[in-house]
Amino acid sequence: MRKWMLLMALAVLVASCAPKPRTYDPAQVRFEARYNDILENQLYPSLVMGVASLSDQSWFFSDTNALFTIEVTAPVSNAVLRVTIDSSNLNYVTIMQEVLPIKGMRYTFYPSLKWKYANLYRTRQQGTLDLTFTCYINDEEVDVKNIKVNYRSANECPLSVRDKDGRNHDFRWLFAGYVNEDHPYVDSIVSEITTQGVVSTITGYQKNAATVDDQVEAIWYYALERGITYASISCTSTPTTRSNVQHIRFFDEVYHSRQANCIDACVFFASIMRKIGLKPVIFVEPCHAYLGYYTDSKRKNLKLLEATMTSWVNFPALTKNYEESMAAHPDAKGKARISEAMNKKYMKYLSAQDQQRWAEGTMTLDELKHAVSHTIFLKSQTHNEDNYNNNKALFAKQNNMQYQMLDIELLRKTVQPINGN
Repeated sequence: MRKWMLLMALAVLVASCAPKPRTYDPAQVRFEARYNDILENQLYPSLVMGVASLSDQSWFFSDTNALFTIEVTAPVSNAVLRVTIDSSNLNYVTIMQEVLPIKGMRYTFYPSLKWKYANLYRTRQQGTLDLTFTCYINDEEVDVKNIKVNYRSANECPLSVRDKDGRNHDFRWLFAGYVNEDHPYVDSIVSEITTQGVVSTITGYQKNAATVDDQVEAIWYYALERGITYASISCTSTPTTRSNVQHIRFFDEVYHSRQANCIDACVFFASIMRKIGLKPVIFVEPCHAYLGYYTDSKRKNLKLLEATMTSWVNFPALTKNYEESMAAHPDAKGKARISEAMNKKYMKYLSAQDQQRWAEGTMTLDELKHAVSHTIFLKSQTHNEDNYNNNKALFAKQNNMQYQMLDIELLRKTVQPINGN
């Protein structure tokens, strides 16, 4: 009797361990999971983060722009589909669940992964992301698909991608994501700007065009005092055969490194402009970008700014030279307060009257810097006038991939500041 009971228990155990027969045939369900063909297997963290804060992402995660696509055929009516996407270093476990009402119908879904945004933001080198998609129908596992994509640096901003049919897809609007008026550094910068002698208060568009110019000049003077210099990065990199990509430094990277190329400088200035209520515009031309800003809230009058011209001088180096010269020669007067090389470099930005004042010793170092800053600021406003006037018609063409006018305020409906939150 005992032997018979043991055999029965063993039989039950074996039966329970045996694989259960499938209710749903994978060949009938035809589960597919794929990455967007247009992006050529490249995942851009900037693209993910740029649209992350939008309440309505349907315009982006559509059949053309969706990063991931899932297709499945309903094996029975009202089947409950569940797809789980395993976690990785860049995403959390993601679960998508849908009802498939009609048997035999093919359904398409565009899942949005639960991203680890802090990790995406910190990504500075390319790598490989392995994702596993598991399909369940009515709680029964049916099929598994694996997707491997190459992720890029968060600094890489796609400009345009040409699909297999030769059509160009424009991503330059993503430039606006690097403009970050919400960065925690910006508040302290605005406070510092009001103490540097150009403006004492921030008024936005509350007064007139002249006060708007003064506020922009105050930002300009801050950048000179900060020592923001020009540092070139190649115009575009091409991680794939059909993609053009621009490397862009984030706001805090420009702040700490004090280096910026043309687009870096544009987004740095535009971030502060946005914070104080102004309306900046970025003009993108082949291998160059420059800044514009409206002098009125109704966008009737536009002025330009060549932000890279902050590199014409270096105020931190000038200040250090002055302090060292005065420490060595406390009684130094006039031009002797800075080195001969510094005098030669800075005198060309002064009027004849200011040159005389400096030579006589009646002009302070701060007055010298403000006079130099004002001269270069005025030059920066006219530097791109010919380019802008010659290319105005090209900027107006919506489908022109080489010349674009990016109004940051308008683009905020499309893309939000990129950050790691």
